[in-house]
Amino acid sequence: MPPPAASPVVALGIPGIALALAVAFVAGWARAGGRVLPAAAGVAAWLTLTAAIALSGVLARFDVRPPTVLPFMLLVVGAALGLGFSALGERLARALPLAWLVGIQGFRLPLELVLHRAGREGVMPVQMSFSGWNFDIVTGITALALAPLIASGRAPRALVVAWNALGLALLAAIGIIAVASVPALHAFGTAPERLNTWVAYFPYVWLPAGPVAFALAGHVIVARRLARTPRVCL
Repeated sequence: MPPPAASPVVALGIPGIALALAVAFVAGWARAGGRVLPAAAGVAAWLTLTAAIALSGVLARFDVRPPTVLPFMLLVVGAALGLGFSALGERLARALPLAWLVGIQGFRLPLELVLHRAGREGVMPVQMSFSGWNFDIVTGITALALAPLIASGRAPRALVVAWNALGLALLAAIGIIAVASVPALHAFGTAPERLNTWVAYFPYVWLPAGPVAFALAGHVIVARRLARTPRVCL
């Protein structure tokens, strides 16, 4: 069943952050010397496709095995990894400042605040917020603290490597929690407020399709940049 009505903070916050990241991606691609219109068209097509899939109701088929939301999540992960490891990802890793690549991950701070509100409102299972088992807010806070150090040349390479590994681990952890919370697995209980069904509906489908995919691709791109930067300090 659809999630309960949400406050504007949640109902507009999730798609708002997704759209802001779409703009940031296009801006980053432009800074890397890429053509803006194809990039904007590609991002718009991705968001439109994922919204259409959710609006069709196919993701809400939790009565089938496996639930259709699980292959969708695999699609999102595959698309994010494909972007990160692609020639496009390599171009972004080469052209964009490392401070930008790290600092943009600071979006996870406001995102986690929105998710916390969603958990309090019963829109999202509470275990997917920092009131439960989601500690990804740490990635957002540390990204904002680390980016100025990188920009000033005072960040040891090992520190950035450790940050990237931590952020990737925390992202993987919330991904596992999200999958474990679908009705077919119900690892955190069978009460409706404990089941992860909300991402099957628009606009919340843009949580995995937007911020989660952006974060995952971003970590891969940072890793590729670090592989090209062997110096002790960045």
